[in-house]
Amino acid sequence: MDAANRNIEARGHWGSKTEFLLAVAGNVVGLGNVWRFPYLCYTNGGGAFLIPYLVFVVTCGVPLFLMEAAMGQYTQEGGITCWQRLCPIAEEEHLNLERAHRSLDRQPPAGAQPRSILVKFFSYRMKETILSLAWQKKGFIWKGIGYAGQLILLYSCMCYIIILAWALFYLALSFSFHLPWATCGNTWNTDDCNFAGRKFALNLTGQTNSTAAATEFWEHRVLTLSGGIEEVGKVNWEILLCLIAMWIICYFCIWKGIRSTGKVVYFTATFPYVMLLVLLIRGLTLPGALQGIMFYIYPDPQHLLDPQVWMEAGTQVFFSYSVGVGSITTLGSYNPYTNNCYRDSFWLCLLNSCTSLVAGFAVFSVLGFMAHEQGAAVEDVAESGPGLAFIAYPQAVAMMPLPHLWAVCFFFMIILLGLDTQFVCMEVIITSVTDIFPTVLRRPGRREVFLLLFCLICFFSQIIMVTEGGMYVFQLLDYYACNGACLLFLSVFQSLAVGWIFGAERMCDIIEDMSGSYPNFIFRLCWKYLTPLISVVSFIFSLVEYQPLTFNRWYRYPGWAHILGWLLALSSILLVPGWALGHLWALRGSLKQRWLYLCRPDSNLPLTQKQRAEIQEPALSAETEELLIIRDIREKQKIVQI
Repeated sequence: MDAANRNIEARGHWGSKTEFLLAVAGNVVGLGNVWRFPYLCYTNGGGAFLIPYLVFVVTCGVPLFLMEAAMGQYTQEGGITCWQRLCPIAEEEHLNLERAHRSLDRQPPAGAQPRSILVKFFSYRMKETILSLAWQKKGFIWKGIGYAGQLILLYSCMCYIIILAWALFYLALSFSFHLPWATCGNTWNTDDCNFAGRKFALNLTGQTNSTAAATEFWEHRVLTLSGGIEEVGKVNWEILLCLIAMWIICYFCIWKGIRSTGKVVYFTATFPYVMLLVLLIRGLTLPGALQGIMFYIYPDPQHLLDPQVWMEAGTQVFFSYSVGVGSITTLGSYNPYTNNCYRDSFWLCLLNSCTSLVAGFAVFSVLGFMAHEQGAAVEDVAESGPGLAFIAYPQAVAMMPLPHLWAVCFFFMIILLGLDTQFVCMEVIITSVTDIFPTVLRRPGRREVFLLLFCLICFFSQIIMVTEGGMYVFQLLDYYACNGACLLFLSVFQSLAVGWIFGAERMCDIIEDMSGSYPNFIFRLCWKYLTPLISVVSFIFSLVEYQPLTFNRWYRYPGWAHILGWLLALSSILLVPGWALGHLWALRGSLKQRWLYLCRPDSNLPLTQKQRAEIQEPALSAETEELLIIRDIREKQKIVQI
């Protein structure tokens, strides 16, 4: 057995604190900061949107971020097995049992002979062993949260890398002599094509069906859209090759674990900021930039009365902070025990939110320029999501001097922003599965093989998304399986498990022991009350306000597609209660006994200074008692000798 265990590789740690900070920054700062937050800001009241956004940051984003970082660092486990090791509800009963044994030691039965030091020592050790064995069972009941989070990450990986394949295709065509989305008369264009866009065409030609060249390039050349999800059509081989290239890049970024991931993030996490700064400076110097920026930040307080605005703010915080799915937990698990996760969480959350704000200035300065050139209002050219990255911004870039340069800069930034998020998500999944089967997967060469199988399975599952009907499948997976409601549901159970079962006070003690700083009382308040309450209200509201999925406002999905979408959403949601109820049902005894059994702690977790003091107290008391007995015996011997 020992010989077999010698071949198991160590789990490892980050090479430096910088690697951890860059990896987390690369994970949380992604495409949503560039193409989702600015659009949400202007459609939901401009500067007024920052009020609900900051409320969710304070009550949900930062507390959950800190909690996950501390969980990973404390347990040294990934997003699934960390829940298996946490010590929840029976702690008080354990301490009461220890106190009872202590009282029996100090008050022997009347008439009993005094026990020798050796007998008392073995008696104490035997009780200590019994207690350790009784509480060695691990808290399996909350592992459903970990499995659900990893499933959502899997769905996200499959969607995210498709976006990277589109961006790579655009980047490759940015080196062509003429930007293909800047001209009409191509094989994919229609008679209604107009380079300047709808508003400009309406003003000059009076046509009512004019379509921007960038829109036709996106729909007819990149997506080769069919009539609906029922019409799968042919594979777009160019996008398929781009998808293969992105999978190869992601594979070699993480194939050696954090040893390779920690080095890659030095480039992938920092260079997007260089590109963002360049695009920001360029955007601010364009005519019409001020118009776009004012449209972005001008406050409209009336939107604060709309519950949908608050829902949008909450969803954005959960997505951009990457909480609820175990990413922060897994990345934090590679930190040493004494890392200051308390301070790191604040800085990383601040970086994430500030990046979103700055990206809004970079995006809307360019959109203001495009509106100025077309003689249109900013709201007529503003887009969100893929519409911004692959229609609005490329069209604006084509109007600038040196369009090829700015197109390369923009799409290179998009690829890097998405790339580190993609391979960090892959690393989180691989680490979480490896932690479940360490004796199998932590052997030389097996991680690389397992990662290769994972990439191949995901790739072949994605081929349908690069067909003519692939965009409909992509949007179905993104709308249902990666829905913000799924994250809200997980955050409810996550905060309840830590705040009430594990204990918010105990979590604060652990953070203090690791970082040297005791968390503010607001974190205990959030973990126990505010975060679960706000999350469950937002989750219920998202279900009440559910709208069936449509594409481009004209295509309505068939009924079977909506059923498939709900099954994808429920696949992660039902894992949490299903896992808990399944384990409760499988055991014997009363409900309370089964609950306590499944929530018992792992005895191998690190002890805080406070816990070590509590454990040493009975040992010191026993030692003091033994010394007093020895002193009494020696005094009696002296009296006899006299």
